Amino acid sequence: MVARKKSTYTSLLLLATLLLMSIVMALGIGAVTIPVVETVHILAQGIPGGSVLPFSSAVNIVPSHRDIIIKLRLPRVLLAVLVGSSLSVAGATFQGLFKNPMADPHIIGVSAGAALGGATALSLGMRFRYFGFSAVPLFAFMGALLTVVLVYNLARVGERVPIMSLLLAGIAVSSILQALISLVTYFSDGELQKIVFWMMGSLSGRGWDYLILALPYCLISMAVIWIFARDLNAFLLGEEPALHLGIEVEKVKAYLLWAASMLTAAAVATSGLIGFVGLIIPHMVRLLLGPDHRILVPASALTGGIFLLWVDILARTALPPLELPLGLLTSLVGGPFFIYLLRKRKDALY
Repeated sequence: MVARKKSTYTSLLLLATLLLMSIVMALGIGAVTIPVVETVHILAQGIPGGSVLPFSSAVNIVPSHRDIIIKLRLPRVLLAVLVGSSLSVAGATFQGLFKNPMADPHIIGVSAGAALGGATALSLGMRFRYFGFSAVPLFAFMGALLTVVLVYNLARVGERVPIMSLLLAGIAVSSILQALISLVTYFSDGELQKIVFWMMGSLSGRGWDYLILALPYCLISMAVIWIFARDLNAFLLGEEPALHLGIEVEKVKAYLLWAASMLTAAAVATSGLIGFVGLIIPHMVRLLLGPDHRILVPASALTGGIFLLWVDILARTALPPLELPLGLLTSLVGGPFFIYLLRKRKDALY
């Protein structure tokens, strides 16, 4: 048992190190290549005492490189990590909550609600800014939250929210929202290209304002899910056994549902629709590290951040000056790897 715990913590430390290395490397990759040493020193200058790094005087920092990293690449890189982590943790939560390995953040219509809000803002050509945030992410976020409220209240039976009712309500509402999205797209000739590209997911042009919008919701929601990770383990046995273990099932279920929905809403509002991440990453981590949500949640966050960060690098460098949609690449990159893992470890699922 001690050896297994040590191995698990080593895996988490390895993932955290890999994520940090990926962030540094990503900041130097692009139309202008910036050496890793220079990137590290540019980042260190923003940290108290960072200017006294070894050999700092020997590193020539180009002023334009500092602007590229701090103003352009750093917010996008951090947002890629945040979105990937959020979708992965949301997927792990929904899969544990619904006891369904095929569940993902789209299952109760949160993504569709966000997509409808964002598509509506684009089709109407809304250009206003509120506290520095543009109309598209704000409308997407509101659409996602309104969808959660609607689905939750439709599924409620007295003081309870049965899982099956929640799934059915989510599927029904999601179908209606998808039809409304198609209707909005149909009548949006002038903004059709923008809507389609946003629906396919992208981090192009995302700055610090998008990161500031999503960060507090994502961090708080992840913290809530991790706090209830032990209860989520009990849910895998069923609601009745969890109730006998002293867990306030309905209250914990509501906390987890709202936290996972909030993660999805924040991610979709800032990046558009990016599928497959919330489905594949928890699967991969579960196959490799086991189903314990106390480990699965942080490991999914780290792995999802690494995965989407490198997919975003591929999206902006594969066919310059074009930028490929992230949603397209997540399916193309993640699908074959998931099939490989599934064939290697068929008996490891739950």
